[in-house]
Amino acid sequence: QVQLVESGGGLVQAGGSLRLSCAASGRTFSNDVMGWFRQAPGKEREFVAVINRSSTFTNYGDSVKGRFTISRDNAKNTVYLQMNDLKPEDTAVYYCAAINSGIVATTPDQYHYWGQGTQVTVSS
Repeated sequence: QVQLVESGGGLVQAGGSLRLSCAASGRTFSNDVMGWFRQAPGKEREFVAVINRSSTFTNYGDSVKGRFTISRDNAKNTVYLQMNDLKPEDTAVYYCAAINSGIVATTPDQYHYWGQGTQVTVSS
């Protein structure tokens, strides 16, 4: 059974940093493209970042470019999201997701597996 478990969320002041982790099990992690999405109350799920299997390609949503960094450790079956210079508008539930192919996608409908999410709250 595929499991994606996020951790690292919490409450932080504006300008602060958080590092999210997503531990994967039940699949060959290195075969999957991994992404991060977020969803704020009343809003659609938004693309945050994606990383390919070998960490040679990354892509970011416009609202987080230059502040967030996605990375992965295939030996640890874990993908990370380093979030710096956080803003109140970054407040959302953050989800990691996996695609069981090499497609580097930015829309949620292309992802096959999802974690349960972790709350990030940024106070002003």
